[in-house]
Amino acid sequence: MTSFAILLLAYTLSQFFRAFLAVISGDLTRDLGLDQGQLGSLQAAWLIAFALSQFPVGYALDRIGPRRTLAGFLLVAVAGTVVFGLSRNYAAALAALALIGVGCAPILMAGFYLAARLYSPRHFATMSSFLIGFGSIGDPLSGAPLAYFLAAYGWRATVFGLAGIVALTALLVVLLLKDPPPLPGAPQRPASLLGGIWQMVTKRPLWLIFPFTFVSYGVTISMRGLWIAPYLQTVHGFGLAATSYAAMAMGSAMALGALLVLPLHGRLGAKPTVVAFAVAVSAAFFALALWGAASSRLAVGLFLVIGLFGVTYAVVMAHARAFMSPREIGRGVTFMNFVFMGGAGVMQWLSGRLVNALDRQGFDAPATYGWLFVFMGVALAATLVVYVASSAEPKPAASAAP
Repeated sequence: MTSFAILLLAYTLSQFFRAFLAVISGDLTRDLGLDQGQLGSLQAAWLIAFALSQFPVGYALDRIGPRRTLAGFLLVAVAGTVVFGLSRNYAAALAALALIGVGCAPILMAGFYLAARLYSPRHFATMSSFLIGFGSIGDPLSGAPLAYFLAAYGWRATVFGLAGIVALTALLVVLLLKDPPPLPGAPQRPASLLGGIWQMVTKRPLWLIFPFTFVSYGVTISMRGLWIAPYLQTVHGFGLAATSYAAMAMGSAMALGALLVLPLHGRLGAKPTVVAFAVAVSAAFFALALWGAASSRLAVGLFLVIGLFGVTYAVVMAHARAFMSPREIGRGVTFMNFVFMGGAGVMQWLSGRLVNALDRQGFDAPATYGWLFVFMGVALAATLVVYVASSAEPKPAASAAP
């Protein structure tokens, strides 16, 4: 339980950093002179750096275990947070967000690694969803509570305070986190970094899961981490306080959704649960495009629907985990996380470019965001069609593979 508590604290920080730009965006726009495309690039830098770091993280988890892997990467997050607090221009902020993304890369994967090593595949989704659900409190903390500290102390002092919290978390990892016991049987040298990547890329049962993985988390975190604030402010005239409360509510819905998915997963299985949730999210995007501009209450309600049903991360991971052997867990879950986060980064980048392009074409804010929501809904629906054709579970021969 001590290890779980440490991982929960670390994941809370990761979730906070993943979403805090939505509330701090006004300060960054004013102090650093950023436009909407650059804000999107900042978030994309965090996600893409996070995603690319999954390859060395997976190798390190299989080779040296979660304690040393997580502690070392968290020191990078400390450095990135300090650099961000000192940033005076777009380039420095971009580098800082990338460093924070690298530093946060092993947090959830260390938890997944321990859950996969200590629990059966059936219970993997349960433990993973508990970690995601309770750790997702970091998301609502990046809403109204962050807005309070920004107003009281300014964004730079707040960021330096966060650096201290990350440093304390790294120390707790070193002192209290325990690695799982070694696997039985003769020790085997882990596959090389490139060899481990190749093993995952060539797993045919995962090919139909990859496209949905690439898009599903990206559309949700793009809304919560980047677009909810500028949309509500420009289309519905929300101030900072109202925006932060809406962002906090959506973050809370995401945390609740990560727990809500558990009973449905246990009753229906991974694949039907994912399909049902994705249909709800796609419908919410199309409803936002059609009717969101007419009512701020409806718009916020639809953002809550996207948050509540948009976090199928752990269930999709459990679906993919069923096709991995015990010795592939580290590189397997981190490769899937690379697809999740790489897709999220690409979706952030594309959405920023789409908004800028529509703005240059003279579209007003309601039309611009309407097309953004259509883009998100279509992308999710298209990949869901591919996901429906995937295998629900491995064949006996595949599951027995070493």
